[in-house]
Amino acid sequence: MASALEELQKDLEEVKMLLEKASRKRVRDALTAEKTKIETEIKNKMQQKSQRKAEHLDNEKPAAVVAPITTGYTVKISNYGWDQSDKFVKIYITLTGVHQVPTENVQVHFTERSFDLLVKNLNGKSYSMIVNNLLKPISVEGSSKKVKTDTVLILCRKKAENTRWDYLTQVEKECKEKEKPSYDTETDPSEGLMNVLKKIYEDGDDDMKRTINKAWVESREKQAKGDTEF
Repeated sequence: MASALEELQKDLEEVKMLLEKASRKRVRDALTAEKTKIETEIKNKMQQKSQRKAEHLDNEKPAAVVAPITTGYTVKISNYGWDQSDKFVKIYITLTGVHQVPTENVQVHFTERSFDLLVKNLNGKSYSMIVNNLLKPISVEGSSKKVKTDTVLILCRKKAENTRWDYLTQVEKECKEKEKPSYDTETDPSEGLMNVLKKIYEDGDDDMKRTINKAWVESREKQAKGDTEF
């Protein structure tokens, strides 16, 4: 993860340097879109790293016995993080004190393309989260939950192992694809950047090509000297 994050940071620095040199609106627009994409990738990877640390902080002490509390109302959970491995899609929900409620108060129901979480009687409230239209089918039998310190971890077992989920739900995928720029972008930020620059170069006039060549050479020389600001 550290290596991938480091590569993203280098890509971001290079885009910034090229953006400083570019003067043509089309070039600047394309580079700005690529810059935003890489910044989002960096943010997501840093969030995933923090979530993994939280998962390892499992408190092995027996859960404290909490007296029944009358539930006031149900709170809809909207904030969560997610990650994946070859076998599982992992959803992290932070709820302070959830490890102290009785085990039966944390309930998760799975279907092949959805799950819903209900946490009862946590500090006088209930908490609910429903996720429909998962991107791909999951195994109901192989899916489960774990209660960590202040965290509920939902493990959705992939029906097709060793496949990557680019989004958690089908709706999220459709929304993101509508926001994509007209030129092609790849999953790998470095490859995406190269494709963007190549397309701009091939379609540009002589002035545009000279601008890109000059910015590219200067950015490479700056990188070789270790002169980065990220």
